[in-house]
Amino acid sequence: MKAIVLTGYGDVDCLELRDMPEPHPAAGEIRVRVAAASINPIDWKMRRGDVKNLFPLKLPAILGRDVSGEVVEVGPGVTAFKVGDRVMGLVNGGYAEQVVSPVEAWARVPPSLDLTDAAALPLVALTGTQLVEEAVNPSPGDIVLVTGALGGVGRAALHAAKLRGAKVWAGVRAKQKADAARLGADGVVALDDPADLDRLPTLDAIADTLGGSVVARLLSRVKPGGTIGSVVGEPPGAKEKGLKVHAIVTHPDSQRLAKLGEDVAKGELVIPIGKRMPLAETRDAQKLAERGGAGKVLLVP
Repeated sequence: MKAIVLTGYGDVDCLELRDMPEPHPAAGEIRVRVAAASINPIDWKMRRGDVKNLFPLKLPAILGRDVSGEVVEVGPGVTAFKVGDRVMGLVNGGYAEQVVSPVEAWARVPPSLDLTDAAALPLVALTGTQLVEEAVNPSPGDIVLVTGALGGVGRAALHAAKLRGAKVWAGVRAKQKADAARLGADGVVALDDPADLDRLPTLDAIADTLGGSVVARLLSRVKPGGTIGSVVGEPPGAKEKGLKVHAIVTHPDSQRLAKLGEDVAKGELVIPIGKRMPLAETRDAQKLAERGGAGKVLLVP
């Protein structure tokens, strides 16, 4: 099979299209013919070596955390899926024509959802949902700010918070406010406009997808004993202010992913797709995704 292989930490020049051995599933695993893989920030962070202390790679390695495709082989003991099923999954080694991963990583793609487009969902949709459900855990009526609300993780977090009955503010850049108004939040605030930040009510919690100076400026807006949920690590100074901090790492959740797929199919959650590109053009695709603002970039074998 063809796969994109990372030969060493560095620039996109370290990504090479190679012939690799065809994988086969062990007990409890399935093999999927990939319809598409999507590019996420963790991919280029791993490529550059930014997170090698947290996520070390045995080089050469195949990047890619989420894919969609069709089941072509099931391992011993697998009953949850059969050959021919349309699936999407949170995996490792997604930049390839075929992927093997445990059944817990996969969920069926709803019949009305395009199989290629489903590749955009697993990592961002699960990350945003787990950020809210497991880190923030809001009660009905809680006021929650989602930072980076127009990103894939932010959109999923906002969706999850609304389902919990929270009053949700979408935090974006000033130039994005018009687009953010269509997200269905209870309020929209420009995180780069101090005057606009003064409009914020006292927050029960922040679901943070950005980190850095952005969340640092917002800590004083959270009530004493409030919660900071983060997908980018614990924000400095939050605990010192008496805030509860919960940083998460995304994990597979087949049932939750299946439900998120249904929400996308019904139009209740939208993860924009910016461009579909051939697997052989992964270098250019990563450059495009890293520039941001284009929606999810998909790789199609």
